Amino acid sequence: MGSLFRSEKMTLCQLFLQSEASYAVVSELGELGIFQFKDLNMKVNAFQKKFVSEVRRCEEMERKLRYIEKEIKKEHLKIPDYGENPKAPAPKEMVDLEATFEKIESELREVNTNAEALKRNFLELTELREVLRKTQTFFTAQGQEMSNIVGEAQHALVHDEGTTSGQAVQLGFIAGVIPREKVPPFERMLWFACRGNVFLRYEEIQQSLEDPQTGEPKIKAVFMIFFQGEQLKARVKKICEGFKAALYPCPESSQERQEMFRGVTTRLEDLKTVLNQTEDHRRRVLVGAQKEIRSWIIKVEKIKAIYHTLNMFSFDISHNSLIAEGWCPIQSLEDVRRVLKDGEKLSGSTIPSILHPMKTHETPPTFFKTSRFTQGFQNIVNAYGIATYEEVNPAPYAIITFPFLFSVMFGDAGHGTLMFLFGLWMVLKEKSLLAAKSNNEIWNTFFGGRYIIMLMGLFSIYTGMIYNDAFSKSFNIFGSAWKSNYTEGDMMGDGETATLVFDPAKYYRDSTPYPFGIDPIWQSAKNKITFLNSFKMKMAVILGISQMLFGVCLSVFNHLHFKIVIAIFCEFLPELIFLLALFGYLIFMVYYKWLVFDVTQSGCAPALLIQYINMFMFKYDPPKSDCDVQATFYPNQQTIQTVFVIAAVASVPVLLLVKPFYLRSVHNKKVLAKNALGALSTDALIPNEHTSEQSTSKNVTHVETPSVSGEGSSDIEMGTQPPPAPEKDTNENGKSQSKQNGGDDMKDINLSVNNIEDTSAMVLAHDDDEEEFEFSEIFIEQAIHTIEFCLGCISHTASYLRLWALSLAHAQLSEVLWNMVLHIGLSMDLPYIGSLIIFAVWMAWANLTIAVLLVMEGLSAFLHTLRLHWVEFQSKFYRGEGYIFLPFSFKHILDIDSLDELK
Repeated sequence: MGSLFRSEKMTLCQLFLQSEASYAVVSELGELGIFQFKDLNMKVNAFQKKFVSEVRRCEEMERKLRYIEKEIKKEHLKIPDYGENPKAPAPKEMVDLEATFEKIESELREVNTNAEALKRNFLELTELREVLRKTQTFFTAQGQEMSNIVGEAQHALVHDEGTTSGQAVQLGFIAGVIPREKVPPFERMLWFACRGNVFLRYEEIQQSLEDPQTGEPKIKAVFMIFFQGEQLKARVKKICEGFKAALYPCPESSQERQEMFRGVTTRLEDLKTVLNQTEDHRRRVLVGAQKEIRSWIIKVEKIKAIYHTLNMFSFDISHNSLIAEGWCPIQSLEDVRRVLKDGEKLSGSTIPSILHPMKTHETPPTFFKTSRFTQGFQNIVNAYGIATYEEVNPAPYAIITFPFLFSVMFGDAGHGTLMFLFGLWMVLKEKSLLAAKSNNEIWNTFFGGRYIIMLMGLFSIYTGMIYNDAFSKSFNIFGSAWKSNYTEGDMMGDGETATLVFDPAKYYRDSTPYPFGIDPIWQSAKNKITFLNSFKMKMAVILGISQMLFGVCLSVFNHLHFKIVIAIFCEFLPELIFLLALFGYLIFMVYYKWLVFDVTQSGCAPALLIQYINMFMFKYDPPKSDCDVQATFYPNQQTIQTVFVIAAVASVPVLLLVKPFYLRSVHNKKVLAKNALGALSTDALIPNEHTSEQSTSKNVTHVETPSVSGEGSSDIEMGTQPPPAPEKDTNENGKSQSKQNGGDDMKDINLSVNNIEDTSAMVLAHDDDEEEFEFSEIFIEQAIHTIEFCLGCISHTASYLRLWALSLAHAQLSEVLWNMVLHIGLSMDLPYIGSLIIFAVWMAWANLTIAVLLVMEGLSAFLHTLRLHWVEFQSKFYRGEGYIFLPFSFKHILDIDSLDELK
């Protein structure tokens, strides 16, 4: 039975669907998300597949929806998400959807085209009005008409060499509008091109003008250019054209300018009314589409996904049917059968669809049923590698071990409380936060691991209470078990200012331990770090070896499940002996020293490191004194240690050699038996029997079923009485294929398939007898495994010391932050501004605590915990060589906010 401990049992199935029912069946399977289809047309060109035209229609609808969506967002309208999940519409409804989208798109494009033309006309009239206004203002300020301003202009213009001062000057002028940023280069170009024989006046337009194409506001300026002669006029117009300046007609008389100004103003008012009506109509169209576009997007994406999936099926033209293959959990087969019946009813098909489980040598995909709570831990395991099919899953154990090992490094009750509350808030606000659909990648990462964060905080509270550490302070709840004659002055101080050195033999004799955790008096001790280092280092080694031993024990479940008995005796037992004889014995020595040697014998307690080195060197010197720390410290120690070392060394060649040579022996026996059997007879023993030349499958009688797609063949298990084999020929690919005589053979076989639907399964034929046995590859692989395990036991044990190192670093950082920041503020004695200073100091301490100790230290501890699980723990039993089960499902379509995400 599939569970979180082991992946769900999967089966390869074949679906026979009538064409009219295929769409409805695939749609229902997409809603359930329990079937992973295989592409049976991988070698077929994408443009030659049956439903490519429907896919193109869906892509065209996507394009139209994307255009409508862009227009809605341009109008600053929010697309509502009501959480709807509409069913995929029937194929005949595609025409209605296409007509709706075409109508909306054409209406919007027409409105946008008209609006753009109106805006362009409005812009031109606005510029013309500004030109008339600025021109009138200029001439009014001069107090003269054009005919009377010549004298002034003559002094401003540079005369040509052939012009005399008494010659009459006939001036003309043009007016227009140019972007403000182009005025300086425009002025310089006029000066150099006309040799100073033009007179330029410009003034900035106060209001910004909207670009009709982009809609962006632009600031422009009105200019007037005075010149002499037609030649300069032509030159000035070319320059204006090069700078894309807009020229407007401007009468010379004041009365004509005023009349034109009034006419332009009237036209602008009328045009503004038309523009407002156009915008109102456009907004009404967009508001109508705004309510439905989310549902339309989901429907179109579902239709497209269905036709993409149908393109993976084989098509039988003669029987108008589709054949699909794919993986499905065995527990969900009844759901698939129900979906087939529902599809028949929806489509009105009279021919039933057929589901056939198939026997195959292919490795099935890996599928675990997870909840929102377990999904985060399963993702951690999957990031290392997808579990091999039916392999032991480390995720259930990581639910406990992952937050626990994290808390060993992060152990602080105060910091753990903050982390727990943050995770609890995300869990309680789960629905509203999910509905928000944030695009922030960092936030989504935190939210995806909300249950992990909550458990890491909860476990950190526990280990913080064990360490009696909260924001680097200890709590004296039960009263210290230490009795001393230190004065109150000696007790004041902690960290570097501590002056107490605790001697258990002097101050702790005949006392009961602190009821829970570490005694708070160690906070004031000068030898606090020495004591905590010894405690945490031994704890790290014990936890590490225990987890590695647990990983080795889990490997036996894999061996038993896959019925690899040889691996139990040639891998599991040697690994267990090696690990227990060397490193399990180290844990025994730690506990033995704790239990046997009390404070009165602490001076004679053995040095475990030296004892461990002597064990491998077989060095057992007689004791030099009564308190020799290198001497044996329990009876028969030398004999026991010698046996353990020999057993550990002897397990290495067993782990290295036995399995490869055993597999080689079994393979040789199979080859000899096969050769002997093949030499007896090459003729069929009974009529119509398939010989080894006709079928490569063993112990099962098969009927060659003609492939509907014309590319290959399938085998249907028929029991003990095979029907007559059809006549064969060979197709282009060299595969066996039955000849179809008027469809009679296919009809007979289909009838037999229907008769055995509930009692038989299909068997895939394979061209290869067995995987080729390579002894060298087997031996090299086993040698690598042996070296990795033996050296890994040593390096992994040392690696677990990171539990001690990070716990020490976290505690010291927390203590430094308290003493260097918050303690300074609390020690100030200022009567009035003290509260403000304390508040400012507290804010600095709180921000540093969250940024450094919670975020940075938390991330560091998380990464180290990840390493311990991936390398040290999972390497003992977890191969991770599978591939994930990816069923055809519409679920991801509901998670998109926009079609732009699918581009």
